[in-house]
Amino acid sequence: MKFSLIICTYMRSKPLRKLLQSVKAQTLYPDETLIVDGSVNQETKAMLEQNRFQHLHYFLVSEEDRGLTRQRNYGIARVGKEMDIVCFLDDDTVLEPDYFEEIIKTFQENEHIAGVGGVAINENRWSKRNPNTSYNNKRFYIFEDYVYPEGIRNVLRNYLGLQSNLGPGRMPEYSHGRTCGFPLNNKTYEVDLLIGMSFSFRRIVFENNKFSTYFEGYGLYEDADYCIRALQFGKNAINTAAKLSHFHNPSGRPNQHQYGKMVVRNGYYVWRVKNPNPSLNAKFKWHAITLLLMAIRFTNTFTTNKPKEAFTEALGRKMGWLSLFWNKPK
Repeated sequence: MKFSLIICTYMRSKPLRKLLQSVKAQTLYPDETLIVDGSVNQETKAMLEQNRFQHLHYFLVSEEDRGLTRQRNYGIARVGKEMDIVCFLDDDTVLEPDYFEEIIKTFQENEHIAGVGGVAINENRWSKRNPNTSYNNKRFYIFEDYVYPEGIRNVLRNYLGLQSNLGPGRMPEYSHGRTCGFPLNNKTYEVDLLIGMSFSFRRIVFENNKFSTYFEGYGLYEDADYCIRALQFGKNAINTAAKLSHFHNPSGRPNQHQYGKMVVRNGYYVWRVKNPNPSLNAKFKWHAITLLLMAIRFTNTFTTNKPKEAFTEALGRKMGWLSLFWNKPK
């Protein structure tokens, strides 16, 4: 199977170089790599001129094509006609050597799979379950032979009866799913949602789907929206053997107030894409969880070493939630 790699980047020449060096070390190398650069300087272009990579095509886009959603669509429009798969990676990731080999193998082994994602090993908090230990099911999530320590937000959701009734990667009727991912056991799991830092799709998906123009600029949750719409062409799956590291480079991110608004408004949009006519109980749970997460973020003002960021984000979440009552996302 021939596959294309699209990396959308913005003012991150150093992280991008690290990623491309890890691509260079792959056991299976992309047939083409498209760098779609929204930077307002020449640093990324200069870095690529100084560091040569095979089959790489560089595009510096103008303001009208800038932003993650637009840049991804720009890249899709330029994928080679002979490509079977398109892979997307965030520019602040670094791959394990067999990442692409595992991704392509997943597509080859199951023709019904439309999308495949990998796992960030540096963010993985799963551990083997100790048979001699008794785990509080409100504070730990047990999955197969592994255990995951729940964060405060999920502990509270467990006690309040607001936790997802589905497994990781699945989206319940009230949208707020489990964000714990999967243990590193080299298994593949069917899911609804893949994470934009690391997802790949068959040609039928990217030929018929574009990333939604609703998501401007930073594009929070545009990956979830795309994955939901990809389900009409087949299944999505996480291959826990497709490993990478994700370093969450802070450059290019919106301010905390805007981010808080995006969390709520974009989250509402994605919820209604998956469940356009939710039940009254699902509506109650979506709003209850949104308010709970908002309240937790407000309390972080007093419990973290970044009180200003926590308060500003919480205020953004509040304004985003209130705006739903007179201006719902469409």
